[in-house]
Amino acid sequence: MIQQHPEAFIPYVLTAHHNHEKLIEQALAFRPNTVHIGCKGSYPLVKEALHGTGIRVLAGKADLETIVTLPEIDLVLVALVGYAGLKPVINAIEAGKDIALANKESMVVAGELVNQLTKKHRVNVIPVDSEHSAIFQCLAGEDYQKIEKIYLTASGGPFYGATAKYLETVSRAEALRHPNWSMGEKITIDSATLMNKGLEVIEAKWFFDLEPAQIDVVVHPQSVIHSIVQFVDGSMKAQMGLPDMKLPIHYAFAYPERLDSTFERFNFLDYPELTFGQADQNIFRNLALAYQAMEKGGNMPCIMNAANEVAVEAFLQEKIGFLQIAKIIEQSMLAVGFNPVPDYNDLVETNTATRVYVKKNILKI
Repeated sequence: MIQQHPEAFIPYVLTAHHNHEKLIEQALAFRPNTVHIGCKGSYPLVKEALHGTGIRVLAGKADLETIVTLPEIDLVLVALVGYAGLKPVINAIEAGKDIALANKESMVVAGELVNQLTKKHRVNVIPVDSEHSAIFQCLAGEDYQKIEKIYLTASGGPFYGATAKYLETVSRAEALRHPNWSMGEKITIDSATLMNKGLEVIEAKWFFDLEPAQIDVVVHPQSVIHSIVQFVDGSMKAQMGLPDMKLPIHYAFAYPERLDSTFERFNFLDYPELTFGQADQNIFRNLALAYQAMEKGGNMPCIMNAANEVAVEAFLQEKIGFLQIAKIIEQSMLAVGFNPVPDYNDLVETNTATRVYVKKNILKI
């Protein structure tokens, strides 16, 4: 969209974690002031490739948490995966930057704190997750107090309809075969376990000021309807489109305008049937655990998220089975100390304590 609308957007900073090749390619194409590579081992490669261009090259966690506050920046797209996104989000908000938020964990772990800070600093946080972007679009011009219910749609992942017995032996490769979306490994596994949908349920609570009973999940394998809002009069609004993250990013960048795009258009004849089903929380326990964490509040979502991040990494390293992910999360939610009114430092401590607990007492590493 920057190529199509160069008059509207100036890329000042570009970041990547591991993909230094794409970062170099985009830096040479768009000539930002600064690039940042999360993996410090790739820093020399990026530095050498951009030598003589005048582009500043930074690396590592501390630099990332600082560059989001640069005075030249108006909007920060936060697409970091996991808890790592929280501090950059907070720093950017405190620096008065509007946020296009694709990092759901920052709202899951610290939704109340993020909302307090956005009000204090008068900044906008625009959702980029396709489901929350859909709800946000459906609510344009509407009174949030008139929401009766929202329905977050889920593809069901690669194991929709599978039995618990089947899931006992699924492999890493099988879990990474998402039917509709092309995503990173961690998010793809979260989709397979339905934790991704659980995180989105908690995120929706904070984005749209909802009670848990107002948030439901429906499986929609075609991933065409991205979410639905039902109002107190019984009417419903749905936002539709092809499963492509470029669309919600485009909307967030241009908001409150709608800019034209050259993206592929949806064709109803390609989707003669749109189907819906129920998410089985007995088999996919992570969704049920997310609802429990949301109901409990406090630092419980932080415990859940930290345990999930460690468990997913262990699964990706083939140290545990697929169903053990939920068991690790549940055990952690029972064992790690509960704090009903955590501040930021409490959440940092909870995140660390949970990770230590899982590694030491469950994974034995």
